[in-house]
Amino acid sequence: MVSPRPARRLALACAVAAALAAEPARAGSAVAPLRPSEVTSVHAAYETGDCALCHVRNDPKNPGKPSGPVNELCFGCHDEVRDLLKREVVHWAAADACTNCHNPHGSKQPKLLVDETVALCTSCHSDVGEHVASARVKHGAVTTGAKCANCHNPHGSSVEKLLVAYPFDLCLGCHSKEGMRSADGRSLANMKEWLAQNPDWHAPIKAKDCSACHRPHGSANFRLLVATYPEKFYAPYATETYRLCFGCHNERAFRAPETTTLTNFRNGAKNLHFVHVNKEDRGRTCRACHEVHASKQSHHIREGVPYGPKGWILRLNYVKTARGGSCAKTCHETRSYDNQTVVAHPAK
Repeated sequence: MVSPRPARRLALACAVAAALAAEPARAGSAVAPLRPSEVTSVHAAYETGDCALCHVRNDPKNPGKPSGPVNELCFGCHDEVRDLLKREVVHWAAADACTNCHNPHGSKQPKLLVDETVALCTSCHSDVGEHVASARVKHGAVTTGAKCANCHNPHGSSVEKLLVAYPFDLCLGCHSKEGMRSADGRSLANMKEWLAQNPDWHAPIKAKDCSACHRPHGSANFRLLVATYPEKFYAPYATETYRLCFGCHNERAFRAPETTTLTNFRNGAKNLHFVHVNKEDRGRTCRACHEVHASKQSHHIREGVPYGPKGWILRLNYVKTARGGSCAKTCHETRSYDNQTVVAHPAK
């Protein structure tokens, strides 16, 4: 035996479907009911035919206008959203009207959204949309899962830009797993674990500012970098190739064959940064000697570097001294340097 309440709901739902079949949705309306065949998510109140919950009449064919302000009607059930809109940073679209983003009847999208997530967000945030569309390297956080909502709360937040957490914590929330890969299929480090194990942090990491070097929405450069940097271990030297590094570091330290002031990485006055990096063909890129995020040694000197297509770890065996240091059996035989007195090496 069917109870009166479910029977009533079934009858009303059938009436709604019949009305929709007879009267197509209004063109251009983001909140008009869609045909049942087009809907993948349905508002529970609409599905059961309880039109009077939001409208002045409980008539599926002619429910009339909303019975009150749109957001207040929504808050009647979704009081958690009202609380979100009391946070320090509020999304204007949500505060203005829930129907800016949601169809209160049914939708082709999850969560009753009026359009696919990225398309919906970028319909207002057109600058971000252009950036995402033109980016050669895509960020998985934008293209997978909840997409924009992976990082932003679409209603309100206690963090700037509607972020769901502080930026540094947000990045490490994802980059704290083994087996992650970049857009080009390369392995990505478990950055949270790496930073915990390596106490000498690069200045942007100390500032907890990943965006100093990476673009969160996409980039023209590999690894989502904000400016150019060589992708491989070797690269011909050119100023434009190292725009990322030279945004903070003095380029003259890599152009001067000799110096007594630009760097301590020198043998007497012989600039060893110039010797290693400034070559027309196989210049060693910064990663040959430095960890870009964090290291166990000062000056971000790395213990070893992945080398070759299999990523074999080439050990640097670097030892720091009071006035210089040494590397043993890495790219070359053991070499030492003293930044005050020249250390002589046998001719090759």
